[in-house]
Amino acid sequence: MTNEELIAYLTTSFPQTEVILGSQYVEMTVSEAQYHSVALQLKESKDSSFDYLFCLSGVDYAENMGVICHLESIKHRHAMVLKVRTADRINPSLDTISDIWITAKYHEREIFDLLGIKFNNHTDLRRLFLEDGWGFPLRKDYVDEIRIVER
Repeated sequence: MTNEELIAYLTTSFPQTEVILGSQYVEMTVSEAQYHSVALQLKESKDSSFDYLFCLSGVDYAENMGVICHLESIKHRHAMVLKVRTADRINPSLDTISDIWITAKYHEREIFDLLGIKFNNHTDLRRLFLEDGWGFPLRKDYVDEIRIVER
């Protein structure tokens, strides 16, 4: 699909979402409640067939937290970005997508470790790089006086 065809498909299939053409990829923003079901449909639908999750990143937007997923269809040769933001900045959580794309398992652990976003139903959500007492160093409000790290 071309980007224009992908935008038409996504806006028709997911009318409750926001779809735009970004600087490089088609971008779709979903709510927390829609995140898992939309991701599952993007992978399982033969029209989209997004079978490859090639990047999953966490973001601190200051007012809330978010996750950005870069998806590609090897079969159809198109790519897109799926975005979601949490409603709660203090205790952010989203449903895991590691049951959809197994590669998300370690990406989500990294996001949890560095930003503190919890992933509901994740099979092994624990810190990946840091010890338990570290806090979440990629948050904009992170201060660690013991190790003299401040953002």
